Formats: sequence, structure tokens, C-alpha cells
Amino acid sequence: MAEQDGRDGRDDNTGVLVVVGAGGFGREVLDVVDAVNAAAAGNGSAAPWTVAGVVDDSPSEQNLALLADREVAHLGGVQDLVDGLAGTRPTHYTVGIGSPRVRRAVAERLDVAGLRPATLVHPSVTRGFDVRVGEGSVLCAGVRLTTHVRLGRHVHLNLNATVGHDTVVGDYVSVNPLASVSGDCVLEDEVLVGVAGVVLNQVRVGRGSTVGGSACVVKDVPPGVVVKGIPAR
Repeated sequence: MAEQDGRDGRDDNTGVLVVVGAGGFGREVLDVVDAVNAAAAGNGSAAPWTVAGVVDDSPSEQNLALLADREVAHLGGVQDLVDGLAGTRPTHYTVGIGSPRVRRAVAERLDVAGLRPATLVHPSVTRGFDVRVGEGSVLCAGVRLTTHVRLGRHVHLNLNATVGHDTVVGDYVSVNPLASVSGDCVLEDEVLVGVAGVVLNQVRVGRGSTVGGSACVVKDVPPGVVVKGIPAR
């Protein structure tokens, strides 16, 4: 699990950015970028990100219209980004795709192509002592991280999600809005915690497992399963 210190990313975490994914979360990522740039402007600094546009292999007409409404260009598919867009390539990418496995596949493809993942942290996020955020991660508005938390690469923490003390979150994990992960937990790679899901203290959720919306996990979850309900089974 690649880690960063508490600074919102590496020293080169600025530049020209492409968002992968024209769907709902991809457009929410654009909101995070807007907020990061606005906060920099409010502090008298230059905006760290210039958004070149969005790539998506098969965007819906509705999503294309919503991108046009916010004056963000659809630049083509992922292969167009790999090959170069009009002879140039942005410096950074972020994957705004909710599925952990799809996100991994896309990110690994773009890493091989030489692009760098952007780490995006909304200005309203709060973090306690010694919180480390892996590159490519997206932390949305209202996220709360307490102390000694470790987030892997390309983690998505959605609106108002919370992660408690001493918890380790693996690579390509998605924690959906209002979900709560308690202290001393481990979420292995590619875990998805649904909307308002709860993972209680000292619980491990195995790789690739899904915690259903509003479920309450009270014991360890093996890899590759779906659990739901209260208590989650």
C-alpha cells in the first residue's frame, strides 16, 4: 500500500488533470476539484488543477449533457487518453468510477502509460494526527478521519463518511456516503462499504467483499462475499 504523509499528496500533485468517468461520481470528483481550486484562490495561491476534461468509453447522452452544462469537455475514451489527446497528454488523472475492480483496471492501465494519479482532498475534510493518504485517493466533502489512519491507493471516501482511529484501508476501497468505519478495523483491497453501512471496532473485511447499504458488520467478513442486514450476514 503506497502511502503519503498528511499533506494532500505529493509535491507534484498539481497540473493538468483528466477525470476518468462521466457518471455521477466522476462529476462529484469535479466538485472536489472545484473546491480545492477555490480554497487555493481564497488563500491567494494559484489553482493547483486545470481540468482538461473527462474521458469515458461509453458515456450516456444524459451524462454528456450534464458535462456540457458545466462546460467540461468529453475527450473520448481511455485509449484516447493513453494514446494522447490532440497530440498532448495531461500530467495527471483521477478515476471517478465507483467499482473498485474497474477502478484498479483503469488506474493500472494509466500508470503503465506514464500518467500520474492525482490525490484530491476536499477542503472540508478533517484529519487527526498521523493520517496517511495513498496517491490517487478522492476524499469528498464532510469526510472525517481521526488518528493514525492509513488509506491505500485510489481510495474513495464519499460524502460524510467517517474512518476511526488506527484503521487501515487497503487499495481501491470505496466507502459510500454516510458510512462509518470504526477504530482498529482493516478493510482489505477492493472492499466496498455501501451507503450508511457500519463496520464496528476491530473488524476485518476481506478483499473484494461488499458491505450492503445500512448493514452493520459485527464480525470479520471473509474475502469475496456480500453481507447485508443488522447484524450483517
